[in-house]
Amino acid sequence: MTKRTFVCVIAWTAAAAWNCAPPPPEAPAPGPVLEGRAVLPVNTYANGPSSGAHRKGDANGIVFPTPSQPVEGFSALLAGRHAGEYLGMLDNGFGSKANSSDFLIRAYYIEPVFKTAAGGAGTVAVKDFIAFCDPNRKIGFAIVNEQTSDRCLTGSDIDPESMQRAKNGDYWVGDEFGPWILHFDKAGVLQEAPHAVPGHLLAAKIPGVLMSESNPFRGAGAHTIIDSRGFEAMAITPDGTRLIAALEGATVADEMKSRRVVLEFSIADRVFTGRTWWYRTEKEGHVVADLAALDDSRFVGIERDGKDENAMFRRVYAIDLRQVDGEGFLVKNLAVDLTAIPDPDSVSLPPIHPGDVGIGNPFRVVCESIEGVLPLGGERLLLGCDNNLPSKARNPDLADDSEFIIVKIPGLRDQRGTKTGR
Repeated sequence: MTKRTFVCVIAWTAAAAWNCAPPPPEAPAPGPVLEGRAVLPVNTYANGPSSGAHRKGDANGIVFPTPSQPVEGFSALLAGRHAGEYLGMLDNGFGSKANSSDFLIRAYYIEPVFKTAAGGAGTVAVKDFIAFCDPNRKIGFAIVNEQTSDRCLTGSDIDPESMQRAKNGDYWVGDEFGPWILHFDKAGVLQEAPHAVPGHLLAAKIPGVLMSESNPFRGAGAHTIIDSRGFEAMAITPDGTRLIAALEGATVADEMKSRRVVLEFSIADRVFTGRTWWYRTEKEGHVVADLAALDDSRFVGIERDGKDENAMFRRVYAIDLRQVDGEGFLVKNLAVDLTAIPDPDSVSLPPIHPGDVGIGNPFRVVCESIEGVLPLGGERLLLGCDNNLPSKARNPDLADDSEFIIVKIPGLRDQRGTKTGR
């Protein structure tokens, strides 16, 4: 430090009348921001038979049965066939095995026109779809469309919650009724029998394979995981060789109810490799809703509570499979709090319907279940809602539309883990 600089610093500290400017304030570190939003109206339907005949009564503005197949409840998101297009898979339909036998399992190509700070309509175009079917009788049990030639699967047969595309274009789907991993070709045809989870890979080891209450192979045996706690979350590594799948909830036998087991599946070998990790939720009732890869070791995952308009906890965490704490649990780094996303550019305004809640600055994700996450370029995430028709949350009087948002998260790809483990 020169003599002049030293004197200037002392003079400033003493508040003397030196002609020295104060040091400029440090700019706050940039944080997450809502970059885009697009909304698909709840009363969007595609070709196909009517659906919802087993729903009890009309609700929240929806009349059952619907005139054709509802396009609602997106549980997984993938890149589409060109820029700006995405493939969104629907889950089992209306929320249970009992009421979804006329809901056909499909993935729809969609093209959102996001509303951003620069404008945009905030709309979503629905295009063609992939129908998931079992014409070759691989699934191993009687399905709803057992006697048809195409044997397309329904929400009473499987509960698909996560989906990834392999390098050859085939689709790998995480299911909750098994829970299983299911393999479909690019046309949606089931290629092999469901892949069940070997019980010895779980934290609380169990005999045989993991079985939910809805597993058709369970018979009179006890279930080992409750319904809707199977493979809600599943990522694929960028090299296309491995699936990283997380159980949404704890197994019945696990006394640590905040532990979620994460398993590795080899696509080439068609087996769970035996590599597992533990993820700890902030509360026992929280679920792991989706996973997506940032690179071969680092992932983003959604952890949420089970609420809707009263949701208090919806967060995206970054995790690194090489980084665990002293108890063997994956280290979580908060990427964005989805209950309070800064919206300085009023991307979420104006409301779609009078009475909509959770819009403005900050923007709040209030759909029944935020479940789809897809990393985009520029440290951005695309997220989508999975609503069981006719659930409501955004509006006190209306069934929820399907919402898609883009959140920019500065520094999302900068974190690097260090190798450690149990």
